[in-house]
Amino acid sequence: MHGPRGLVVVGASAGGVEALRAFVLGLTAQFDAAVCVVLHIPRFGVSALPQILDRCGSLPARPASDGAAMLPGMIYVAPPDAHLLVDDGRMRLSRGPAENGHRPAIDPLFRSAARGWGAAAIGVVLSGSRDDGAAGLAAIARCGGAALVQDPAEALYPSMPEHAAERVPSARPVPAARLGPAVARLVRDLHGPAPAHLCGEARRAALRGRTAHETAMPADPTAGALSCPSCHGALHQPPDAGTRFRSRVGPAGPDEGTLDEQSGALEGALWMALRSLQEKAALGREMAQSATDRGSSAIAARHREMSREAEHAGRLIRGLIEQIDEFDGSSVLYGSAAHDGSGGVDGSAVLGEAR
Repeated sequence: MHGPRGLVVVGASAGGVEALRAFVLGLTAQFDAAVCVVLHIPRFGVSALPQILDRCGSLPARPASDGAAMLPGMIYVAPPDAHLLVDDGRMRLSRGPAENGHRPAIDPLFRSAARGWGAAAIGVVLSGSRDDGAAGLAAIARCGGAALVQDPAEALYPSMPEHAAERVPSARPVPAARLGPAVARLVRDLHGPAPAHLCGEARRAALRGRTAHETAMPADPTAGALSCPSCHGALHQPPDAGTRFRSRVGPAGPDEGTLDEQSGALEGALWMALRSLQEKAALGREMAQSATDRGSSAIAARHREMSREAEHAGRLIRGLIEQIDEFDGSSVLYGSAAHDGSGGVDGSAVLGEAR
């Protein structure tokens, strides 16, 4: 069997299962390209998305396998807790750092498609929250590939296609039910990969078998005023990276994704501080009672004062947590599973079908 005529890479998050079903239904058995799909899902568990897509269309769908060659007319789905990359006609699964708060993430796949396939790559961004996929779609467009987004007006969660369209003005908005035929027409019109010099940035950004961030680092990475919420290293903005941030070990993301991760890290730290203060207040009360039982009134008074100070600080921190919740509508303790960009909405749907 000959190799794929082109490569179609598709990214989706919240609301994406429905859009993926509609997209796959529009692909015919004569489709002459390989399709790679990333859906934001929880890192731990078993995804039933390959079975879902396999049942609803003409093309077979399978979990992506490290090192396996891609075949035309096949759909390959990124497994949980691994980035899906493409390299030299083969799939690579990477345990590289999470990007945009996810592994698998969309941008690593799109960057590797731009690097390896150039003008023969077609990127599609479907329903989802936040902006994973926008930078990767821009890389595909810069290398001469085609860019499409689900029409934000019909997407259950329009943020991802909106951000992608904003980053790539040439991206065509297409209803999910028409994306399959639109992609099939693009595949028939492919003329081959773009010249290598057009893919310089994407070539640096996705290397064999791993998520790589090859853009030059600043001479002094500690000079950055921001720290990465994943690795806690200094963040910097590479030249021509738009609003993307990177750290020395690799975690990367756009400003919105980084801001959301920083908010989650901050709230988690506040909950930890609140717990510590509550434990300190409880210990102070116990020690005060013990001192009272021994007749040491002065020591008991000091412990009661320590307990009151801890309780007061705890009330202040709880107030800060409530302010954060009001500002972003999420909570590390109570809302992480339903957070816009966590993949919890679609992740639960996919895992539910596995049962």
